[in-house]
Amino acid sequence: MPHQSPISPGYSWYEATVGDRPERPALDGDLRTDVVIIGGGFTGLSAAAHLAKAGVDVALVEAHRFGDGASGRNGGQLGTGQRAWAEELEAEYGYTRAKALFELAEEAKAHLFDFAAANAIEIDFMPGQMSVVHKKRYLKHYEAHAEIMGTRFGYPHVTYMDALETARRLGSERYFGGVRDTGTGHIHPMKLVIGTARVAAAAGAKLFENTRSTAIASNGGNVTVSTAKGTITAKKCLIAVNAYGGALEPVSAAHVMPIGSFIGATVPLGGDSPILPGGESVDDSRFVVRYFRRSKDGRLLFGGREVYAVDDPKDIPQQIRRQIIELYPALKDVEITHAWGGYVGITMPRKPFVREVMPNVISAGGYSGHGVMLSNFVGKLYAETIAGNRDRLKLLEDLKIPAFPGGSRLRAPLLFLALNWFALRDRI
Repeated sequence: MPHQSPISPGYSWYEATVGDRPERPALDGDLRTDVVIIGGGFTGLSAAAHLAKAGVDVALVEAHRFGDGASGRNGGQLGTGQRAWAEELEAEYGYTRAKALFELAEEAKAHLFDFAAANAIEIDFMPGQMSVVHKKRYLKHYEAHAEIMGTRFGYPHVTYMDALETARRLGSERYFGGVRDTGTGHIHPMKLVIGTARVAAAAGAKLFENTRSTAIASNGGNVTVSTAKGTITAKKCLIAVNAYGGALEPVSAAHVMPIGSFIGATVPLGGDSPILPGGESVDDSRFVVRYFRRSKDGRLLFGGREVYAVDDPKDIPQQIRRQIIELYPALKDVEITHAWGGYVGITMPRKPFVREVMPNVISAGGYSGHGVMLSNFVGKLYAETIAGNRDRLKLLEDLKIPAFPGGSRLRAPLLFLALNWFALRDRI
């Protein structure tokens, strides 16, 4: 029987095509371990896998099923570098630090491929990504970006596309130009989630699903994580819940906010379809970004309706169809076989939030739509930290991430107003 996520609407195409999805038991009783991880997405499972392989006694608890959050329901695009472009980081932090952050992200990309290959995880990788421009005045910025990537940051894979090339590669004349990155691509994210969980379990990690953390405390050199049917006591803790933390830990909640993002999958379009003939994934220049790609079996996976309210919107297929038709009018009657949503964690500057939020407790999240690549690597960097090397994780810990304004009561309403204002600007 298809699994229906209790936290996100819609049965996803990823769930339908992931194959075997082993179910893990719920925690029942008290447990003592070296490291406890809260959250069974990319960050938590990656940390569990690397820690267990290094011989660390580690336990992980997930409130629902692995992959029910953003890790198993996202657009599958890897990207390059951090969410902020390298030249933007240079303007804020200087060249040396910006280059280090870019190289860290490139290592994250290589690590994802290497980890999948070494552990026989079929992630359905397809090469290529395009970032396209919906307003003419952005073109010079994108053209400069392509040159900067090659000359200043040693990344020769980004090239500028004019309107004609963009239309040919998209199969749509809706955009004015953009850049094409042949050094990255897109994957089936749920396959990576399930594969990483398999690796962690095989290495000895204790994995628990349907086990919600109700409280966390750090006292006397120990961390305790409480659940409905047991308490885990550990020396160290990683909070890796991203957008799904709720009231569990207030510092993370103040810095990482959930926004909804929704995706539809069409029937296979056929090998003769003019839509994305090169198989690249796409993101556009809107603040409320639209992102889409072809799957390995030729479907159009289209995401783009973010929502900044608490409740999930109704009629996801109809909302997604309207946006598809703007780009591809010929698809006005195409069947949408799956439509689903979930929440991603964003921060004010759209950079990752990694911080020690209480003694021996590190929280990581807020990847702001760039998490497929970065979150898996942050799990590895956390394992390095437990082994005594915190230098590389510190590159992310030292990023300037202010809290959202408004306090716990006004934070969500203010975010709703601000981000809907940016969405309005996208249309002007």
